[in-house]
Amino acid sequence: MKKTNSQKTRLGLFVILGTILFIVAVYLIGQRQNMFRKTYTISAYFENVNGLQKGNNVRYSGINIGTVKTVDMVNDSTIKVVMSIEEKIMSFIKKNAVATIGSDGLVGNMIINIAPGDGDAAFIQDGDIIQSFSKIGPDDILSNLSVTIQNTEALTEDLLKITGALKSGGGTLAVLLNDTIMASNLKNSLKDIQVTSQNASSTMKAFSNLVHNFKTDDESILGLLLNDRVMGEKLRTTLNNLENSSSTMKTVLNTANTLVDDIAHSQGAMNYLLRDSLAVHSLKSTLDNIKDGTDKFNQNMEALKHNFLTRGYFRKLEKQQKKNEK
Repeated sequence: MKKTNSQKTRLGLFVILGTILFIVAVYLIGQRQNMFRKTYTISAYFENVNGLQKGNNVRYSGINIGTVKTVDMVNDSTIKVVMSIEEKIMSFIKKNAVATIGSDGLVGNMIINIAPGDGDAAFIQDGDIIQSFSKIGPDDILSNLSVTIQNTEALTEDLLKITGALKSGGGTLAVLLNDTIMASNLKNSLKDIQVTSQNASSTMKAFSNLVHNFKTDDESILGLLLNDRVMGEKLRTTLNNLENSSSTMKTVLNTANTLVDDIAHSQGAMNYLLRDSLAVHSLKSTLDNIKDGTDKFNQNMEALKHNFLTRGYFRKLEKQQKKNEK
């Protein structure tokens, strides 16, 4: 069966259109996988990749800069992820950048987000390893949520038991809740505590003002002592002198006590005079006789001054004495 020209034309258009679509598809896939661009590789280590696969996007500050090249298991707790990065982006990423694994939307594919690090650092090179940070995955969140729900249930059960005990009137707290008289007394006690606290606050404020006045008042004695350094030094010197005087007086008293002990236990004249009352009486009589004799001697001398035989002599002595005084 021979084909008509129209059929041949349709077949040619179909082949041409299919070829164009194939080329466009290959180009788009190549663009996605960076098949037609020069790329560099960097890597990072993670504890959990949360479903990350080969071919997932790599973003830097929200911009697609490459794809995941390989995901390899290093050991039971470390996974190495190698990323293919466009050449033009390498001059913007520094060695202190941090890689994290996230999702493209709520239910999208997993991606790697690279965020700039703090501080200054050199730019990355081909084959460098950057730091990583593992976020909490959905499974970990659900596991923690399950534990939290169990703890909440146990806490609710305990609260129900406590509430039942309070309603039944058991325990001191139930008595406080149900006894209106005790509640009133407790309320009054709290009021008294509040009043006491206010009074204490007022007292402390007044004391603070008093101390402030002492610090700023230079007219009162206490303020002068607190603020005047010279007066403080003088007072300190005076106290030191008093202390030294006290020590000296103590020494004198010790010496006097020693002297009294020596007199009390010695066999000398002083001890004899202190202990023998007859000797003291005799000494007193002797002193009285000496005094009487002295008075009589003075009377005799006065009589000689008025005697006509010796009167001239005494007058000469008086004139001589007056002349010496002049």
